[in-house]
Amino acid sequence: MTSVSPRVPAKPGAAHANSLTVEQLAFETGMSVRNIRSHQARGLLAPPEVRMRVGYYGREHVAQLRLIRELQDEGFNLNGIKRLLDDTHSTAGRLLRFRRTIAALEDAEPPEVVTLAELADRFRIDRVAAQDVLARATELGLLVPVGEDRYEVPAPGLLAAAEEVVRRGIPLQAAIAVIEELDRHSDEVAHGFVRLFLQEVWQPFQQADMPESRWAEVEEATERLRPLASEAVLAIFQRRLSAQIDAAFGEIAKRLSESRG
Repeated sequence: MTSVSPRVPAKPGAAHANSLTVEQLAFETGMSVRNIRSHQARGLLAPPEVRMRVGYYGREHVAQLRLIRELQDEGFNLNGIKRLLDDTHSTAGRLLRFRRTIAALEDAEPPEVVTLAELADRFRIDRVAAQDVLARATELGLLVPVGEDRYEVPAPGLLAAAEEVVRRGIPLQAAIAVIEELDRHSDEVAHGFVRLFLQEVWQPFQQADMPESRWAEVEEATERLRPLASEAVLAIFQRRLSAQIDAAFGEIAKRLSESRG
């Protein structure tokens, strides 16, 4: 991989809007000069302003390169990115805004970082036992290794709930097994909601050639996807949980009655 060239300071007070050389553009965007020239050759990047045989770039070029990188991070290949960038409806930018909107809707608490020793103390187990559950917890995304026996906790509330369950006398391994099952079923439910959105909202919109007048409608549907799904899942889960509790206690009462009969 070609390394990013060191920064060459732009001349202060430049009279032109485009004042970055390709090396400065590389530093600004974290890309290599080679990649920038490749994107330009593919037609992904607007040509520079040429003055005295030197190409100069500006903020628009910086924005274009950052958009390309974001689309690559979302899984688009360069051919797909070019088709999106060539679209007259600015589809590429809109798709990324939708993605950011959905991510922003999540009422996520800030992650925290804990050490292995802290985990062992919180769950009242020794370091050896703590190591045994780390692989499963990491696979589930409950913990993310960050080095030196330190772990990031993406959802501190979920870890706190597991800690409370263990405090009530339930073994940690059993608690993780339940979380693992919940994660598996939740993934299926989430897939169902996303599939519903794609089939009933996005595909008809795309088949209609994505008219400008309907972008606001699609954006609103995107914004409502997460909260509506969460509300529906919570309502159904609470109803089913009540039914399961009633059934379990009914069975307990029946067995007690029979044992004393």
